[in-house]
Amino acid sequence: AGEQGRSEYAATLKELVAEARAYPKDGLTSDQQIGFEVVETAFSKALEGMAMPYGDVAVGSWRNAPYVVIQNVGGYIDLPRFFGSTQPLKASEDVGPYMDRLAEVPAILDGELDRIRAARAMGVVPPAFLIDKAIAQMEASLKGANESYAGPLTAAPFNTGDWAAPQAGRIVANGIVPALERQIAELKTQRAVAKDSAGMWAQPLGEEYYSWAVGASTTTAMTPDEIHRQGLAELDEIHGKMDPILREIGYTQGTVGDRMRALSDDPRYKFAEGDPGREEIFAFINDRVAWIKAQMPRAFNQLADPPLEIRRLPLAEEPGAPGAYGGAGSKDGSIPGRFWINLRTTDLHRKYDLADLTFHESIPGHVWEGEFSNRLPLIRSILAFNAFSEGWALYAEQLADELGAYDEFKVGRLGYLQSLAFRACRLVVDTGLHSKRWTREQGRQFFVERNGSKVEEVASEVDRYCSWPGQACGYKIGHSEIVRQRARAQAELGGAYDFKAFNTAVVLGGNAPLSVVANTVSRYIAGARG
Repeated sequence: AGEQGRSEYAATLKELVAEARAYPKDGLTSDQQIGFEVVETAFSKALEGMAMPYGDVAVGSWRNAPYVVIQNVGGYIDLPRFFGSTQPLKASEDVGPYMDRLAEVPAILDGELDRIRAARAMGVVPPAFLIDKAIAQMEASLKGANESYAGPLTAAPFNTGDWAAPQAGRIVANGIVPALERQIAELKTQRAVAKDSAGMWAQPLGEEYYSWAVGASTTTAMTPDEIHRQGLAELDEIHGKMDPILREIGYTQGTVGDRMRALSDDPRYKFAEGDPGREEIFAFINDRVAWIKAQMPRAFNQLADPPLEIRRLPLAEEPGAPGAYGGAGSKDGSIPGRFWINLRTTDLHRKYDLADLTFHESIPGHVWEGEFSNRLPLIRSILAFNAFSEGWALYAEQLADELGAYDEFKVGRLGYLQSLAFRACRLVVDTGLHSKRWTREQGRQFFVERNGSKVEEVASEVDRYCSWPGQACGYKIGHSEIVRQRARAQAELGGAYDFKAFNTAVVLGGNAPLSVVANTVSRYIAGARG
Protein backbone atom coordinates (compact mmCIF):
# COMPACT_ATOMS: atom_id res chain seq x y z
CA ALA A 1 0.00 0.00 0.00
CA GLY A 2 3.01 2.33 0.39
CA GLU A 3 4.92 4.38 -2.16
CA GLN A 4 7.66 1.77 -2.59
CA GLY A 5 5.11 -0.88 -3.54
CA ARG A 6 3.47 1.52 -5.97
CA SER A 7 6.83 2.30 -7.63
CA GLU A 8 7.68 -1.39 -7.95
CA TYR A 9 4.23 -2.07 -9.42
CA ALA A 10 4.70 0.71 -12.01
CA ALA A 11 8.13 -0.66 -12.98
CA THR A 12 6.63 -4.12 -13.53
CA LEU A 13 3.84 -2.69 -15.68
CA LYS A 14 6.37 -0.81 -17.83
CA GLU A 15 8.27 -4.04 -18.45
CA LEU A 16 5.05 -5.87 -19.35
CA VAL A 17 3.92 -3.14 -21.78
CA ALA A 18 7.31 -3.25 -23.52
CA GLU A 19 7.13 -7.05 -23.67
CA ALA A 20 3.60 -6.97 -25.14
CA ARG A 21 4.60 -4.40 -27.78
CA ALA A 22 7.70 -6.37 -28.80
CA TYR A 23 5.96 -9.73 -29.05
CA PRO A 24 5.69 -10.93 -32.69
CA LYS A 25 2.02 -10.75 -33.69
CA ASP A 26 2.24 -12.63 -37.00
CA GLY A 27 0.24 -15.83 -36.96
CA LEU A 28 -1.79 -14.94 -33.86
CA THR A 29 -5.53 -15.54 -33.90
CA SER A 30 -7.81 -12.50 -33.72
CA ASP A 31 -8.67 -13.39 -30.09
CA GLN A 32 -4.97 -13.50 -29.21
CA GLN A 33 -4.37 -10.15 -30.91
CA ILE A 34 -7.29 -8.66 -28.96
CA GLY A 35 -5.72 -10.03 -25.78
CA PHE A 36 -2.52 -8.10 -26.49
CA GLU A 37 -4.47 -4.93 -27.33
CA VAL A 38 -6.48 -5.17 -24.11
CA VAL A 39 -3.40 -5.73 -21.94
CA GLU A 40 -1.46 -2.89 -23.56
CA THR A 41 -4.38 -0.47 -23.18
CA ALA A 42 -5.03 -1.35 -19.54
CA PHE A 43 -1.41 -1.18 -18.42
CA SER A 44 -0.58 1.99 -20.39
CA LYS A 45 -3.59 3.84 -18.98
CA ALA A 46 -2.67 2.70 -15.46
CA LEU A 47 0.90 3.95 -15.92
CA GLU A 48 -0.44 7.38 -16.90
CA GLY A 49 -2.36 7.44 -13.61
CA MET A 50 0.64 6.26 -11.62
CA ALA A 51 2.62 9.18 -13.00
CA MET A 52 0.31 11.42 -10.95
CA PRO A 53 1.86 12.08 -7.54
CA TYR A 54 -1.19 10.97 -5.53
CA GLY A 55 -4.17 8.63 -5.56
CA ASP A 56 -4.99 4.97 -6.10
CA VAL A 57 -4.89 3.57 -9.63
CA ALA A 58 -6.98 0.56 -10.59
CA VAL A 59 -5.07 -1.77 -12.90
CA GLY A 60 -7.66 -3.86 -14.66
CA SER A 61 -10.52 -2.61 -12.58
CA TRP A 62 -12.70 0.48 -12.29
CA ARG A 63 -11.95 2.28 -9.06
CA ASN A 64 -9.51 5.14 -9.53
CA ALA A 65 -9.45 7.28 -6.42
CA PRO A 66 -7.52 10.48 -5.66
CA TYR A 67 -8.05 9.92 -1.92
CA VAL A 68 -6.55 6.65 -0.68
CA VAL A 69 -8.70 6.55 2.48
CA ILE A 70 -12.15 8.12 2.36
CA GLN A 71 -15.84 7.19 2.79
CA ASN A 72 -15.83 4.50 0.08
CA VAL A 73 -12.11 3.76 -0.35
CA GLY A 74 -9.61 2.11 1.94
CA GLY A 75 -8.59 -1.05 3.70
CA TYR A 76 -10.94 -0.31 6.59
CA ILE A 77 -13.79 -1.07 4.11
CA ASP A 78 -12.22 -3.65 1.80
CA LEU A 79 -10.45 -5.85 4.34
CA PRO A 80 -13.42 -6.79 6.59
CA ARG A 81 -15.36 -7.71 3.44
CA PHE A 82 -12.39 -9.72 2.19
CA PHE A 83 -12.04 -11.74 5.39
CA GLY A 84 -15.80 -12.12 5.77
CA SER A 85 -16.68 -13.32 2.28
CA THR A 86 -13.64 -13.89 0.03
CA GLN A 87 -10.76 -15.41 2.02
CA PRO A 88 -11.50 -19.17 2.09
CA LEU A 89 -12.31 -20.63 5.49
CA LYS A 90 -13.94 -23.97 4.74
CA ALA A 91 -11.50 -26.51 6.18
CA SER A 92 -8.64 -26.71 8.67
CA GLU A 93 -5.99 -26.15 5.98
CA ASP A 94 -7.50 -22.68 5.36
CA VAL A 95 -6.72 -21.45 8.89
CA GLY A 96 -2.98 -20.92 8.34
CA PRO A 97 -3.37 -18.78 5.19
CA TYR A 98 -6.18 -16.83 6.90
CA MET A 99 -3.92 -16.02 9.85
CA ASP A 100 -0.95 -15.18 7.62
CA ARG A 101 -3.03 -12.65 5.72
CA LEU A 102 -4.57 -11.27 8.89
CA ALA A 103 -1.08 -10.55 10.22
CA GLU A 104 -0.41 -8.36 7.16
CA VAL A 105 -3.39 -6.04 7.77
CA PRO A 106 -1.66 -3.53 10.11
CA ALA A 107 1.13 -2.96 7.56
CA ILE A 108 -1.43 -2.47 4.78
CA LEU A 109 -3.28 0.14 6.85
CA ASP A 110 -0.02 1.90 7.75
CA GLY A 111 0.98 1.95 4.08
CA GLU A 112 -2.25 3.82 3.37
CA LEU A 113 -1.49 6.14 6.27
CA ASP A 114 1.90 7.04 4.79
CA ARG A 115 0.26 7.86 1.47
CA ILE A 116 -2.52 10.09 2.85
CA ARG A 117 0.08 11.95 4.93
CA ALA A 118 2.21 12.44 1.82
CA ALA A 119 -0.84 13.65 -0.11
CA ARG A 120 -1.61 16.19 2.62
CA ALA A 121 1.97 17.46 2.37
CA MET A 122 1.29 18.12 -1.35
CA GLY A 123 -1.90 20.01 -0.51
CA VAL A 124 -4.25 17.16 -1.47
CA VAL A 125 -6.95 17.06 1.21
CA PRO A 126 -10.41 15.56 0.55
CA PRO A 127 -13.55 17.70 0.87
CA ALA A 128 -14.55 18.21 4.51
CA PHE A 129 -17.92 16.49 4.06
CA LEU A 130 -16.22 13.31 2.81
CA ILE A 131 -13.78 13.26 5.71
CA ASP A 132 -16.69 13.56 8.16
CA LYS A 133 -18.31 10.49 6.61
CA ALA A 134 -15.05 8.54 6.59
CA ILE A 135 -14.29 9.26 10.25
CA ALA A 136 -17.78 8.15 11.34
CA GLN A 137 -17.52 4.94 9.33
CA MET A 138 -14.00 4.21 10.52
CA GLU A 139 -15.05 4.66 14.15
CA ALA A 140 -17.85 2.14 13.55
CA SER A 141 -15.33 -0.18 11.91
CA LEU A 142 -13.09 0.20 14.95
CA LYS A 143 -15.87 -0.90 17.31
CA GLY A 144 -16.61 -3.94 15.17
CA ALA A 145 -12.98 -4.85 14.44
CA ASN A 146 -12.88 -8.03 16.52
CA GLU A 147 -16.08 -9.32 14.94
CA SER A 148 -14.87 -8.40 11.43
CA TYR A 149 -11.46 -10.04 11.65
CA ALA A 150 -11.72 -12.75 14.34
CA GLY A 151 -15.45 -13.43 13.94
CA PRO A 152 -15.14 -15.53 10.76
CA LEU A 153 -12.93 -17.99 12.69
CA THR A 154 -15.52 -18.55 15.43
CA ALA A 155 -18.32 -18.72 12.83
CA ALA A 156 -16.48 -21.20 10.59
CA PRO A 157 -18.31 -24.47 9.84
CA PHE A 158 -15.50 -26.50 11.47
CA ASN A 159 -13.31 -26.35 14.57
CA THR A 160 -10.51 -23.86 13.86
CA GLY A 161 -8.58 -24.99 16.94
CA ASP A 162 -7.94 -23.42 20.32
CA TRP A 163 -5.25 -21.05 19.10
CA ALA A 164 -6.64 -19.28 16.00
CA ALA A 165 -9.42 -17.07 17.38
CA PRO A 166 -7.38 -15.87 20.42
CA GLN A 167 -4.38 -15.16 18.17
CA ALA A 168 -6.63 -13.25 15.76
CA GLY A 169 -7.95 -11.27 18.73
CA ARG A 170 -4.39 -10.30 19.67
CA ILE A 171 -3.62 -9.21 16.09
CA VAL A 172 -6.77 -7.08 16.16
CA ALA A 173 -6.08 -5.52 19.58
CA ASN A 174 -2.34 -4.95 19.16
CA GLY A 175 -2.07 -4.31 15.42
CA ILE A 176 -5.27 -3.56 13.53
CA VAL A 177 -7.00 -1.32 16.09
CA PRO A 178 -3.92 0.91 16.65
CA ALA A 179 -3.44 1.18 12.86
CA LEU A 180 -7.07 2.26 12.42
CA GLU A 181 -6.67 4.76 15.27
CA ARG A 182 -3.63 6.25 13.51
CA GLN A 183 -5.68 6.65 10.32
CA ILE A 184 -8.52 8.32 12.24
CA ALA A 185 -6.05 10.72 13.86
CA GLU A 186 -4.65 11.67 10.44
CA LEU A 187 -8.14 12.21 9.01
CA LYS A 188 -8.94 14.49 11.95
CA THR A 189 -5.76 16.45 11.20
CA GLN A 190 -6.88 16.76 7.58
CA ARG A 191 -10.39 17.77 8.64
CA ALA A 192 -8.95 20.82 10.38
CA VAL A 193 -7.65 22.19 7.05
CA ALA A 194 -10.26 20.72 4.68
CA LYS A 195 -12.54 22.81 2.47
CA ASP A 196 -15.98 22.03 1.05
CA SER A 197 -14.95 22.31 -2.63
CA ALA A 198 -16.34 19.09 -4.12
CA GLY A 199 -14.41 18.73 -7.37
CA MET A 200 -10.91 17.87 -8.54
CA TRP A 201 -10.53 21.39 -9.93
CA ALA A 202 -9.72 22.48 -6.36
CA GLN A 203 -6.84 19.99 -5.93
CA PRO A 204 -3.20 20.30 -7.08
CA LEU A 205 -2.97 18.99 -10.68
CA GLY A 206 -6.72 18.45 -10.43
CA GLU A 207 -7.49 19.26 -14.05
CA GLU A 208 -4.83 16.82 -15.25
CA TYR A 209 -6.02 14.16 -12.83
CA TYR A 210 -9.64 14.49 -13.96
CA SER A 211 -8.73 14.40 -17.63
CA TRP A 212 -6.87 11.13 -17.04
CA ALA A 213 -9.66 9.68 -14.84
CA VAL A 214 -12.34 10.40 -17.47
CA GLY A 215 -10.23 8.72 -20.15
CA ALA A 216 -9.62 5.70 -17.91
CA SER A 217 -13.31 5.41 -17.08
CA THR A 218 -14.76 5.82 -20.58
CA THR A 219 -11.88 4.28 -22.61
CA THR A 220 -12.41 7.18 -25.03
CA ALA A 221 -10.70 10.50 -25.80
CA MET A 222 -13.86 12.48 -24.99
CA THR A 223 -13.35 15.75 -23.12
CA PRO A 224 -15.33 16.71 -20.00
CA ASP A 225 -17.20 19.33 -22.08
CA GLU A 226 -18.20 16.75 -24.71
CA ILE A 227 -19.40 14.37 -22.02
CA HIS A 228 -21.37 17.15 -20.30
CA ARG A 229 -23.16 18.04 -23.55
CA GLN A 230 -23.90 14.41 -24.39
CA GLY A 231 -25.44 13.94 -20.94
CA LEU A 232 -27.78 16.90 -21.38
CA ALA A 233 -28.86 15.74 -24.87
CA GLU A 234 -29.50 12.14 -23.80
CA LEU A 235 -31.43 13.29 -20.73
CA ASP A 236 -33.84 15.25 -22.92
CA GLU A 237 -34.24 12.28 -25.28
CA ILE A 238 -35.03 9.81 -22.47
CA HIS A 239 -37.46 12.19 -20.78
CA GLY A 240 -39.25 12.39 -24.12
CA LYS A 241 -39.94 8.64 -23.79
CA MET A 242 -41.05 8.93 -20.15
CA ASP A 243 -43.56 11.73 -20.66
CA PRO A 244 -46.27 9.70 -22.51
CA ILE A 245 -46.10 6.84 -19.97
CA LEU A 246 -46.50 9.29 -17.10
CA ARG A 247 -49.50 10.84 -18.83
CA GLU A 248 -51.02 7.40 -19.39
CA ILE A 249 -50.91 6.58 -15.66
CA GLY A 250 -52.36 9.95 -14.69
CA TYR A 251 -49.30 12.11 -14.00
CA THR A 252 -49.86 15.05 -16.35
CA GLN A 253 -48.69 18.18 -14.52
CA GLY A 254 -45.12 19.51 -14.25
CA THR A 255 -41.77 18.43 -15.63
CA VAL A 256 -40.77 14.78 -15.88
CA GLY A 257 -38.66 15.32 -12.76
CA ASP A 258 -41.63 16.79 -10.87
CA ARG A 259 -43.84 13.88 -11.87
CA MET A 260 -41.25 11.24 -11.00
CA ARG A 261 -40.87 12.83 -7.55
CA ALA A 262 -44.65 12.58 -7.12
CA LEU A 263 -44.55 8.95 -8.27
CA SER A 264 -41.82 8.26 -5.71
CA ASP A 265 -44.18 9.45 -2.96
CA ASP A 266 -47.01 7.16 -4.13
CA PRO A 267 -47.51 4.62 -1.30
CA ARG A 268 -48.49 1.92 -3.82
CA TYR A 269 -44.87 1.67 -4.94
CA LYS A 270 -43.13 1.83 -1.55
CA PHE A 271 -41.90 -1.15 0.41
CA ALA A 272 -42.84 -1.51 4.07
CA GLU A 273 -40.49 0.04 6.60
CA GLY A 274 -37.98 -1.95 8.63
CA ASP A 275 -37.44 -5.70 8.54
CA PRO A 276 -40.84 -6.58 6.98
CA GLY A 277 -39.91 -4.35 4.03
CA ARG A 278 -36.44 -5.87 3.84
CA GLU A 279 -37.99 -9.35 3.57
CA GLU A 280 -40.34 -8.02 0.89
CA ILE A 281 -37.36 -6.66 -1.06
CA PHE A 282 -35.49 -9.98 -0.97
CA ALA A 283 -38.61 -11.84 -2.16
CA PHE A 284 -39.08 -9.30 -4.97
CA ILE A 285 -35.45 -9.68 -6.12
CA ASN A 286 -35.63 -13.49 -6.08
CA ASP A 287 -38.80 -13.42 -8.18
CA ARG A 288 -37.24 -11.15 -10.81
CA VAL A 289 -34.04 -13.22 -10.96
CA ALA A 290 -36.10 -16.36 -11.59
CA TRP A 291 -38.05 -14.58 -14.36
CA ILE A 292 -35.03 -13.17 -16.18
CA LYS A 293 -33.12 -16.49 -16.02
CA ALA A 294 -36.00 -18.10 -17.93
CA GLN A 295 -35.73 -15.45 -20.67
CA MET A 296 -32.03 -15.89 -21.42
CA PRO A 297 -32.51 -18.47 -24.23
CA ARG A 298 -34.48 -15.77 -26.08
CA ALA A 299 -31.54 -13.34 -25.92
CA PHE A 300 -28.37 -15.44 -26.26
CA ASN A 301 -27.15 -18.39 -28.31
CA GLN A 302 -24.71 -19.37 -25.58
CA LEU A 303 -25.94 -19.61 -22.00
CA ALA A 304 -24.46 -19.58 -18.51
CA ASP A 305 -25.84 -20.48 -15.10
CA PRO A 306 -23.72 -18.43 -12.73
CA PRO A 307 -24.04 -19.17 -9.02
CA LEU A 308 -25.63 -16.10 -7.42
CA GLU A 309 -26.02 -14.93 -3.83
CA ILE A 310 -28.22 -11.97 -2.90
CA ARG A 311 -26.88 -10.33 0.25
CA ARG A 312 -27.46 -7.27 2.34
CA LEU A 313 -24.45 -4.96 2.56
CA PRO A 314 -22.54 -5.04 5.87
CA LEU A 315 -24.21 -2.56 8.25
CA ALA A 316 -21.04 -0.52 8.80
CA GLU A 317 -20.66 -0.06 5.04
CA GLU A 318 -24.25 0.98 4.24
CA PRO A 319 -24.09 4.70 5.15
CA GLY A 320 -21.42 5.47 2.51
CA ALA A 321 -22.47 2.92 -0.09
CA PRO A 322 -24.70 3.18 -3.19
CA GLY A 323 -28.11 1.49 -3.40
CA ALA A 324 -26.59 -1.76 -4.62
CA TYR A 325 -23.71 -3.33 -6.48
CA GLY A 326 -22.95 -6.71 -7.94
CA GLY A 327 -20.27 -8.76 -9.61
CA ALA A 328 -19.28 -12.18 -10.86
CA GLY A 329 -17.80 -14.86 -8.69
CA SER A 330 -14.28 -16.26 -8.87
CA LYS A 331 -12.85 -17.84 -11.99
CA ASP A 332 -12.73 -21.29 -10.39
CA GLY A 333 -16.35 -21.07 -9.24
CA SER A 334 -15.51 -21.38 -5.54
CA ILE A 335 -16.89 -17.90 -4.80
CA PRO A 336 -20.37 -17.18 -6.24
CA GLY A 337 -21.51 -14.06 -8.00
CA ARG A 338 -23.03 -11.63 -5.54
CA PHE A 339 -25.71 -8.95 -5.64
CA TRP A 340 -25.21 -6.68 -2.61
CA ILE A 341 -28.28 -4.59 -1.71
CA ASN A 342 -28.16 -1.53 0.57
CA LEU A 343 -31.01 -1.79 3.09
CA ARG A 344 -30.08 0.91 5.58
CA THR A 345 -33.64 2.06 4.82
CA THR A 346 -36.21 0.42 2.56
CA ASP A 347 -36.97 3.93 1.28
CA LEU A 348 -33.91 3.62 -0.97
CA HIS A 349 -35.94 1.37 -3.27
CA ARG A 350 -39.31 1.41 -5.07
CA LYS A 351 -41.39 -1.38 -6.60
CA TYR A 352 -41.09 0.31 -9.98
CA ASP A 353 -37.27 0.52 -9.98
CA LEU A 354 -36.06 -2.55 -8.06
CA ALA A 355 -36.54 -4.97 -10.97
CA ASP A 356 -34.35 -2.82 -13.18
CA LEU A 357 -31.68 -2.62 -10.47
CA THR A 358 -31.78 -6.41 -10.15
CA PHE A 359 -31.24 -6.95 -13.89
CA HIS A 360 -28.34 -4.46 -13.84
CA GLU A 361 -26.47 -6.04 -10.94
CA SER A 362 -27.20 -9.72 -11.55
CA ILE A 363 -28.59 -11.24 -14.76
CA PRO A 364 -28.08 -10.34 -17.58
CA GLY A 365 -25.91 -7.59 -16.06
CA HIS A 366 -22.73 -7.79 -13.99
CA VAL A 367 -22.97 -11.37 -12.72
CA TRP A 368 -23.92 -12.74 -16.17
CA GLU A 369 -21.27 -10.77 -18.08
CA GLY A 370 -18.63 -11.63 -15.50
CA GLU A 371 -19.37 -15.33 -15.87
CA PHE A 372 -18.43 -15.11 -19.57
CA SER A 373 -15.34 -13.01 -18.79
CA ASN A 374 -14.28 -15.72 -16.33
CA ARG A 375 -14.10 -18.16 -19.27
CA LEU A 376 -11.49 -16.05 -21.06
CA PRO A 377 -7.71 -16.50 -20.62
CA LEU A 378 -6.64 -15.49 -17.11
CA ILE A 379 -5.33 -12.00 -17.92
CA ARG A 380 -8.52 -11.15 -19.84
CA SER A 381 -10.75 -12.28 -16.98
CA ILE A 382 -8.75 -10.18 -14.52
CA LEU A 383 -8.79 -6.97 -16.57
CA ALA A 384 -12.05 -5.01 -16.47
CA PHE A 385 -12.99 -1.72 -18.11
CA ASN A 386 -15.54 0.55 -16.47
CA ALA A 387 -17.21 1.64 -19.72
CA PHE A 388 -17.77 -1.94 -20.85
CA SER A 389 -18.73 -3.34 -17.42
CA GLU A 390 -21.24 -0.60 -16.70
CA GLY A 391 -22.26 -0.06 -20.32
CA TRP A 392 -23.09 -3.76 -20.58
CA ALA A 393 -25.08 -3.66 -17.32
CA LEU A 394 -27.18 -0.78 -18.72
CA TYR A 395 -27.59 -2.70 -21.96
CA ALA A 396 -28.75 -5.62 -19.78
CA GLU A 397 -31.50 -3.35 -18.42
CA GLN A 398 -32.50 -2.58 -22.00
CA LEU A 399 -32.55 -6.30 -22.87
CA ALA A 400 -34.87 -7.01 -19.94
CA ASP A 401 -37.26 -4.35 -21.22
CA GLU A 402 -37.06 -5.75 -24.76
CA LEU A 403 -37.76 -9.26 -23.40
CA GLY A 404 -41.02 -8.04 -21.83
CA ALA A 405 -40.13 -7.31 -18.21
CA TYR A 406 -42.56 -4.38 -18.09
CA ASP A 407 -45.23 -5.39 -20.59
CA GLU A 408 -47.67 -6.08 -17.73
CA PHE A 409 -46.31 -3.37 -15.42
CA LYS A 410 -45.87 -0.11 -17.32
CA VAL A 411 -44.74 1.83 -14.29
CA GLY A 412 -41.75 -0.54 -14.17
CA ARG A 413 -40.71 0.75 -17.60
CA LEU A 414 -40.63 4.22 -16.03
CA GLY A 415 -38.19 2.82 -13.47
CA TYR A 416 -35.99 1.51 -16.28
CA LEU A 417 -36.12 4.77 -18.24
CA GLN A 418 -35.46 6.77 -15.08
CA SER A 419 -32.40 4.58 -14.54
CA LEU A 420 -31.11 5.45 -18.03
CA ALA A 421 -31.89 9.12 -17.40
CA PHE A 422 -30.10 8.85 -14.06
CA ARG A 423 -26.96 7.69 -15.90
CA ALA A 424 -27.31 10.60 -18.35
CA CYS A 425 -27.50 12.89 -15.31
CA ARG A 426 -24.29 11.32 -14.06
CA LEU A 427 -22.48 12.54 -17.16
CA VAL A 428 -23.66 16.06 -16.38
CA VAL A 429 -23.06 15.99 -12.63
CA ASP A 430 -19.64 14.30 -12.64
CA THR A 431 -18.27 16.76 -15.18
CA GLY A 432 -20.13 19.59 -13.42
CA LEU A 433 -18.46 18.84 -10.09
CA HIS A 434 -14.94 18.27 -11.36
CA SER A 435 -14.70 20.52 -14.42
CA LYS A 436 -17.34 23.24 -14.01
CA ARG A 437 -16.89 23.92 -10.29
CA TRP A 438 -20.34 22.82 -9.20
CA THR A 439 -20.99 22.48 -5.48
CA ARG A 440 -22.11 19.27 -3.83
CA GLU A 441 -25.60 20.75 -3.44
CA GLN A 442 -25.79 21.71 -7.13
CA GLY A 443 -25.03 18.11 -8.02
CA ARG A 444 -27.74 16.78 -5.73
CA GLN A 445 -30.33 19.27 -6.91
CA PHE A 446 -29.71 18.48 -10.57
CA PHE A 447 -30.71 14.86 -9.93
CA VAL A 448 -33.72 15.75 -7.81
CA GLU A 449 -35.09 18.52 -10.02
CA ARG A 450 -34.29 17.16 -13.48
CA ASN A 451 -34.81 13.44 -12.90
CA GLY A 452 -37.08 13.21 -9.86
CA SER A 453 -34.44 11.21 -8.01
CA LYS A 454 -34.89 10.47 -4.33
CA VAL A 455 -32.91 12.81 -2.04
CA GLU A 456 -31.88 9.83 0.09
CA GLU A 457 -30.46 8.09 -2.97
CA VAL A 458 -28.49 10.96 -4.49
CA ALA A 459 -26.87 12.17 -1.28
CA SER A 460 -24.39 9.29 -1.23
CA GLU A 461 -24.29 9.18 -5.06
CA VAL A 462 -22.87 12.68 -5.40
CA ASP A 463 -20.38 12.04 -2.62
CA ARG A 464 -19.25 8.96 -4.52
CA TYR A 465 -18.51 11.06 -7.62
CA CYS A 466 -16.36 13.33 -5.46
CA SER A 467 -14.20 10.40 -4.34
CA TRP A 468 -14.20 8.41 -7.63
CA PRO A 469 -13.83 11.17 -10.27
CA GLY A 470 -14.86 10.12 -13.77
CA GLN A 471 -16.18 6.69 -12.76
CA ALA A 472 -19.82 7.77 -13.14
CA CYS A 473 -19.19 8.71 -16.78
CA GLY A 474 -18.46 5.14 -17.85
CA TYR A 475 -22.04 3.86 -17.57
CA LYS A 476 -23.90 5.87 -20.18
CA ILE A 477 -20.90 6.35 -22.49
CA GLY A 478 -20.50 2.57 -22.57
CA HIS A 479 -24.22 1.89 -23.03
CA SER A 480 -24.57 4.45 -25.82
CA GLU A 481 -21.63 2.88 -27.66
CA ILE A 482 -23.03 -0.67 -27.44
CA VAL A 483 -26.39 0.62 -28.73
CA ARG A 484 -24.60 2.51 -31.52
CA GLN A 485 -22.73 -0.64 -32.53
CA ARG A 486 -26.01 -2.59 -32.56
CA ALA A 487 -27.57 0.01 -34.86
CA ARG A 488 -24.50 -0.27 -37.13
CA ALA A 489 -24.88 -4.06 -37.29
CA GLN A 490 -28.59 -3.75 -38.09
CA ALA A 491 -27.94 -1.17 -40.81
CA GLU A 492 -25.10 -3.11 -42.44
CA LEU A 493 -26.69 -6.56 -42.23
CA GLY A 494 -30.36 -5.80 -42.82
CA GLY A 495 -32.26 -9.10 -42.78
CA ALA A 496 -29.13 -11.04 -41.83
CA TYR A 497 -28.95 -9.25 -38.46
CA ASP A 498 -29.75 -11.57 -35.56
CA PHE A 499 -30.60 -10.24 -32.07
CA LYS A 500 -29.31 -13.29 -30.20
CA ALA A 501 -26.14 -13.55 -32.29
CA PHE A 502 -25.26 -9.89 -31.73
CA ASN A 503 -25.74 -10.13 -27.95
CA THR A 504 -23.72 -13.34 -27.82
CA ALA A 505 -20.88 -11.85 -29.89
CA VAL A 506 -20.57 -8.82 -27.61
CA VAL A 507 -20.62 -10.75 -24.33
CA LEU A 508 -18.23 -13.42 -25.66
CA GLY A 509 -15.89 -10.65 -26.85
CA GLY A 510 -15.23 -10.01 -23.20
CA ASN A 511 -14.59 -6.98 -21.07
CA ALA A 512 -12.56 -4.59 -23.22
CA PRO A 513 -12.01 -0.95 -24.21
CA LEU A 514 -14.83 0.40 -26.38
CA SER A 515 -12.58 0.48 -29.47
CA VAL A 516 -12.09 -3.28 -29.08
CA VAL A 517 -15.86 -3.77 -28.71
CA ALA A 518 -16.29 -2.02 -32.08
CA ASN A 519 -13.79 -4.49 -33.60
CA THR A 520 -15.74 -7.39 -32.08
CA VAL A 521 -18.93 -6.13 -33.75
CA SER A 522 -17.09 -5.75 -37.06
CA ARG A 523 -16.06 -9.41 -36.85
CA TYR A 524 -19.68 -10.40 -36.09
CA ILE A 525 -20.87 -8.42 -39.13
CA ALA A 526 -18.26 -10.04 -41.38
CA GLY A 527 -19.19 -13.51 -40.14
CA ALA A 528 -22.92 -12.90 -40.56
CA ARG A 529 -22.35 -11.87 -44.17
CA GLY A 530 -20.66 -15.19 -44.78
